[in-house]
Amino acid sequence: MNAQTPSDVKNQEYELLNAIAENSMVTQAGLSSRLGIAVGSVNWYIKRLINRGYVKVSHLDRTRLKYDLTPEGMSVLTQRALQYMKSSLQVYNELRAKAKALTAELRAKGIQTVYLEGDDEVMDILRLTLIESGIILSNEPDRWVLRTYGNHYQLVDTEKR
Repeated sequence: MNAQTPSDVKNQEYELLNAIAENSMVTQAGLSSRLGIAVGSVNWYIKRLINRGYVKVSHLDRTRLKYDLTPEGMSVLTQRALQYMKSSLQVYNELRAKAKALTAELRAKGIQTVYLEGDDEVMDILRLTLIESGIILSNEPDRWVLRTYGNHYQLVDTEKR
């Protein structure tokens, strides 16, 4: 068997592996519909996964096939999940460090109350960090407004506009 790393496997192949892991009786037409790719492409990807040793196929009858992940296929799927978790945790830790640095900056400036503009996951990390540090979150925009842009935080002094 080929010793592949998760980076060697295309996203479509991961999606197919995932779908097969969830339902070994899934049809190629079902996979096509679920993944939004042509049946011919599904067929090509499945053949590729079989050749790589990630999927095995069994004939149930003349027209029905059953797909099963091999231990190698399961390993690739698991490695991908672990990679995703590691990268997500890294992003979280980076945002948390930025939020803590911003909190320290607010304290150094004597800022005790801020308004958070936005409501996404990046802002949630900042919100929790501010609450932990005792910074008061205002319900209405006031002098100090915190915003996100990408994976960064921005402090805006509305009185300097």
